[in-house]
Amino acid sequence: CTSPTFLFSSSPIDKLGQNRDSVYFRDGVRRIDFVLSYERRREFEANLEKAGLELETEDKSESDDRKTYYLKIHAPWEVLATYADVLKIKVPFKASDIPKAREVPLEWLTHPFRLPDNIMRPEPDYFTAPFDKSKVDFFLIDDKDTFFPPSTRNRIVYYILTRCPYYKEDRKEKDKTGINRLLNNGTYTSAYPLHDCKYWKKAQDMQCESERYHLYRYWARFLCFYKEQPLNLIKKYYGEKIGIYFAWLGFYTEMLFFAAVMGVICFVYGVLSYEDNITSKEICDLEIGGRIVMCPLCDKKCSYWKLNSTCLSSWQSHLFDNEGTVFFAIFMGIWVTLFLEFWKRRQARLEYEWDLVDFEEEQQQLQIRPEYELKCTGRRLNRITQEMEPYLPFPSKCARFCLSGATVLFWTCLIVACIMGVIAYRLAVYAAFASVMKDSSTSKIQLVGSLITPQLATSVTASCINFVIILILNFLYEHVAIWITDMEIPKTHLEYENKLTMKMFMFQFVNYYSSCFYVAFFKGQFVGYPGNYTYMFGKWSKLRNEECAPGGCLIELTTQLLIVMAGKQMVGNVQEALLNWWGSRKGRSHPESTYSRWEQDHDLQNFSQFGLFYEYLEMVIQFGFITLFVASFPLAPLLALFNNILEVRVDAWKFTTQFRRPVAAKSRNIGAWEEILNVVAILSVVTNAFIMAFTSDMIPRLVYLYAYHPGSEATMRGYITNSLSLYNISQIPESNLPEAGENPSCYRDYRYPPGHEKQYTHNMQFWHILAAKLAFIIIMEHVVFVVKFFVAWLIPDVPTEVKARIKRERFLVQEYLHNYEVEKLKMQLSQSFCLSTETASLLPSSPSKHQVLSECI
Repeated sequence: CTSPTFLFSSSPIDKLGQNRDSVYFRDGVRRIDFVLSYERRREFEANLEKAGLELETEDKSESDDRKTYYLKIHAPWEVLATYADVLKIKVPFKASDIPKAREVPLEWLTHPFRLPDNIMRPEPDYFTAPFDKSKVDFFLIDDKDTFFPPSTRNRIVYYILTRCPYYKEDRKEKDKTGINRLLNNGTYTSAYPLHDCKYWKKAQDMQCESERYHLYRYWARFLCFYKEQPLNLIKKYYGEKIGIYFAWLGFYTEMLFFAAVMGVICFVYGVLSYEDNITSKEICDLEIGGRIVMCPLCDKKCSYWKLNSTCLSSWQSHLFDNEGTVFFAIFMGIWVTLFLEFWKRRQARLEYEWDLVDFEEEQQQLQIRPEYELKCTGRRLNRITQEMEPYLPFPSKCARFCLSGATVLFWTCLIVACIMGVIAYRLAVYAAFASVMKDSSTSKIQLVGSLITPQLATSVTASCINFVIILILNFLYEHVAIWITDMEIPKTHLEYENKLTMKMFMFQFVNYYSSCFYVAFFKGQFVGYPGNYTYMFGKWSKLRNEECAPGGCLIELTTQLLIVMAGKQMVGNVQEALLNWWGSRKGRSHPESTYSRWEQDHDLQNFSQFGLFYEYLEMVIQFGFITLFVASFPLAPLLALFNNILEVRVDAWKFTTQFRRPVAAKSRNIGAWEEILNVVAILSVVTNAFIMAFTSDMIPRLVYLYAYHPGSEATMRGYITNSLSLYNISQIPESNLPEAGENPSCYRDYRYPPGHEKQYTHNMQFWHILAAKLAFIIIMEHVVFVVKFFVAWLIPDVPTEVKARIKRERFLVQEYLHNYEVEKLKMQLSQSFCLSTETASLLPSSPSKHQVLSECI
């Protein structure tokens, strides 16, 4: 029983004598390869029978809801062989005699994480070749019913279903083609292949491999979180495309372990060096920070404040803004390169093991989207195949591309507008918090409640509002992205996925990361100084640009990153749990005794063509968080690691228990996502260098330590006073003065004091710090990029062992094919010679047998 079956428990024999738990037709011989459920018929079924498929209808009176028909589809050998030849599906022709790789040293250490060998390698290795219907005797065909595995059978049937018309022969309505259109207009309610057994127990048929049961037992349960994934079994049951996703997700999770360990070490260093933080001690000291009066952070409503009011935030900043952070930022730049290079090697090994080496993406041309064939009425000659094929005229293609680009640009601008709105909220609400929720002008720390300052309250609420806006825009844009991708009419499924991937990622990139980019690179950079402040929309708006705390904006970037990243993961996991729980309620409410196998799968959730796309998108967005801004939050890889350990098992549980069996599809790599990861990896080096230079307070501290410290001994004492500038408040315009006056105050900048001939202009230390920041960016980028490119050059994309095995296998395949053709030719010549001899014996004279053989050749 190698073809798909159903979810819930078995049923007794019904009144027709048929086992409703069976995966066969009523005759018990023909197995079910696909099921269509519907409420009204069309010409579609007649055309399916003409294509060679065998159909059997389950009457609505026999279904559980008494209104749904179930059309069971069987593909006989002739149909499978014909389309396997068309699709160039590779099948085995000889058992592989290439020895397996040697065991690595200390492999016994990994035994606790291993799965049984029959689960990890569910089928032996074979030499394979594209199926050729004219060479059936060349392949290892022991049983025609089981020669093509269920994943291949449902792939072939789905190929037929998507191209079968539902118009009569006398009416050539080309748009009436394919099961997808019938699903969209409600003719059929669903179309799906069947699972092979229930997920919690093996099938009763001893010949059934019960692959779904093994996947649930060894893979989908959370208690198996420390075990390796049965990738070969996943590939065999679900197809290569889903298998490569779980291979990538598992490898990404394994590599996160090393990044998480280094992040924890960096954080622990910040904790252990807590007491050595002289800068925070000076801020919290009543004799230093308690005596320094700072300028108001907003006009009118904000009062003067003492520097020691930022004591808590300065200590928090030190946990992430220390010397270890620089090392961690450099380490992550190298880690991301190692991750991508080692993944290429892992992917190359999977391509060999899963027989995808010769699977070129050009084979997707054999799978032109039915929508493309229907909407493109023009035809032109293909120079390669010399056949007429549909095409989209260039003017139409340009018009569609321009409309698509304009739509994406509009939504990107909408995101920017929302971010500007959130920034305006921050500026307006901060003044309200500062004026309403403070205790006094300067005698005590300004607080909202007992511990929260107005700055923290504004940052947290703005981050939460921004996260809600992100979720709303995501929901709206998903439908828009699909619509504009359909409008472009991509030719192949691969082209469609790549176009949708780029559109969705560009939008998600701006949507999720724009707020972090604002805090990291714009907040506090364009403030001005007392008496000449910079305003967001001009002075008339009275929205003064935000300032960073005396310790820098790094802690606020950490807060923003934590809320968006953790919030996204929590919302995603809760949403998946609720949807899966709601989707499983219907199936669990039916008694198993009257519930057939196809009805059980009918009540499962449909795995849409975008299901895997959203899984990739979620992980790539997370990858951006742990690489682009990791210098501000070294614990981000640890959070991602915990999330991914759960994500692997949750996804496995969904596939085995909550989803109908998806149609198998081939893929040799992760597609456009690999290029996106490469771009994010390169961009992460630049962003982390800028974060360390401009967002962190590291460079100003180092400049002070080595160039401006007092006395002969290098020390950080006096740094806080050195980093502040004085301003004569008598020169502050009336519009900037607080409602309650105070003594002369300071502000965070490097400017000449009042009375100097260059008063309030940047002093020389400012330019030294700026030069040091730019030098740090250049040095860090060049060091990391040199190491990245060296590592990429040093590590080959394809392991040497795999290259040798590929060459060896190709040689043996060619040799076996050659021997087969020679033997076949010998048999033909022998038969021809015998026939010629018999004919010649009836003639008065005949040439010699050597002459006959020569003529045959």
